[in-house]
Amino acid sequence: MDTNEIERYESAMDLRERTIGEQQRKTLEGYAKEIFSALGMDMDTPSTIDTPKRFIKALIEATEGYDGDPNLLKTFDAECHGGSDCSLAQIIQGPIPFHALCEHHVLPFYGNVYIGYIANEQIIGLSKLTRLVNLFSRRFAVQERIGQQVADLLEKSTEAEGIAVYIEAHHMCMEMRGVREREPLTRTTVWRGSYARDAALRSEFLASIKEGHDGR
Repeated sequence: MDTNEIERYESAMDLRERTIGEQQRKTLEGYAKEIFSALGMDMDTPSTIDTPKRFIKALIEATEGYDGDPNLLKTFDAECHGGSDCSLAQIIQGPIPFHALCEHHVLPFYGNVYIGYIANEQIIGLSKLTRLVNLFSRRFAVQERIGQQVADLLEKSTEAEGIAVYIEAHHMCMEMRGVREREPLTRTTVWRGSYARDAALRSEFLASIKEGHDGR
């Protein structure tokens, strides 16, 4: 990749510059302590005295996707190049476990992602598909957006003939508060290119997911 390609690729990652100095960290810990105390937590016990510090550190780690992943810049030449011999050759990966923080309530949602794509000129290493999911799930997020972002960046990096993303997740904002549903499962799909046009491809992709569920 040349410099311009790298810049466009990094732009597709939607990176955010995050510099949290020691003084700002202490300020954030002070806010956290005030909130926890107001909600009823005793902040002067041996187990809670460092809770604000641990909480801020955990939030930073849980949202490290904003920092990007340079390993995602690497792609490889495909074995076939979009001809009739590979027009239906799906690459399917999953389940890819993920955890994210809902941007509405800053409560976790978690589940699995399945990715399918039909290669054109470039392919991406299988481990990079997990990195793709981690990049966008380790942020303040919504489930639908994660699927769209994964598809966008995969399309940008490989120019795939078709892309499919299926996500199923449990949302703690529904289980811990509000309606308090018991184990609801939210499912979202993204279809691009050949998958959007070909119902048979979608059926094959979804059947592969079902086989994975049945085999667990």
